[in-house]
Amino acid sequence: MNVRLRFFAAIREALGLAALEVQTSAPTVAALRDELIARGGVWTETLARGRAVRMSVDQVMADESTPLHDGAEVAFFPPVTGG
Repeated sequence: MNVRLRFFAAIREALGLAALEVQTSAPTVAALRDELIARGGVWTETLARGRAVRMSVDQVMADESTPLHDGAEVAFFPPVTGG
């Protein structure tokens, strides 16, 4: 399936990308994150397990068990706080 990735804030800066289209067979957000981590280098450092990373699917906050579908938009961003 085709999935559009979007990256925000420090994650966008680290990867040097705001968006990317990928072909994946990942059934969930967790599996997609693992595929990206497996790319190595900055991908591994930025999205590594244990790092605080928030995700959304189609602009709705998601956890790692959220299923993916063809054409999904998956966003990765660091946690934010407001005041």
